[in-house]
Amino acid sequence: MQASAIDVRPLGQSHLPSALALSRQARWPHRLEEWQMLLELSSGLVAIENEKVVATIFVTPYGADVATINMVIVDEAMRGRGIGRRIMQAALEIVGTRECRLVATAEGLPLYQSLGFERTGEIVQHQGPLRACIAAGAVDRATSADFDHIVALDRLAYGADRTALLQALFHTGRLAVLRKTDGLRGYAALRAFGRGELCGPVVAETAADAEDLLSFLFAARPGVFMRVDTGAETGLAPFLLEHGLAHVGGGIAMRRAASPAPSNISSVHTFALASQALG
Repeated sequence: MQASAIDVRPLGQSHLPSALALSRQARWPHRLEEWQMLLELSSGLVAIENEKVVATIFVTPYGADVATINMVIVDEAMRGRGIGRRIMQAALEIVGTRECRLVATAEGLPLYQSLGFERTGEIVQHQGPLRACIAAGAVDRATSADFDHIVALDRLAYGADRTALLQALFHTGRLAVLRKTDGLRGYAALRAFGRGELCGPVVAETAADAEDLLSFLFAARPGVFMRVDTGAETGLAPFLLEHGLAHVGGGIAMRRAASPAPSNISSVHTFALASQALG
């Protein structure tokens, strides 16, 4: 049956069990909770054949200027029929005029390039059981009084307003902040994910500051299976390897439309709604 027989519909609560089955087929570690979080933050689509979910995709908007595309999965038995292109085109209609970001696999790269996405970097994934470490003294747990500062730092680093995402992380995970004499200068988030936990986003001005934030969160979690996705350019790989997190792969960061204005604060790890951390 050709892709023209496929019906693309909004992804709703009733589709989540089938979507979870697709991510398991793809050997992704997502739990139902990860799908639920994305549904609450995003607009999702499913491709349906004979009332069976055969593909998924999410568009997560960050204000009026930026969106990410996540959880692009096509049933293994349905590949090669143009379903990936069709559901991507439907997702891009939701994106509209926003800049769009995603993290591609090597297999998906030709499709995304044909739709106007350009390579912007490399995402590297590290994971494994955490080794014991010592917490950095300048870092402590975030409080509600820190939230507006965290949002402002994140907006500078990411180039878009991720308030809704940060609110979800604040209520369901653990946020740490780096305090210096001139105020709050970085933050990091930790939450349950897949086989264990995921650390990210991490926003800091230097790799050393990022390591301090990570070590604070790691110190309370010895032995926990941890995942961290970072840009290859951050230089954090030796630190992550030292703490037991092996390099296990990654993806290709891509962007469609104009780049955001540069900032004097760089994000050493962006939250993985656009990568294999959530899809």
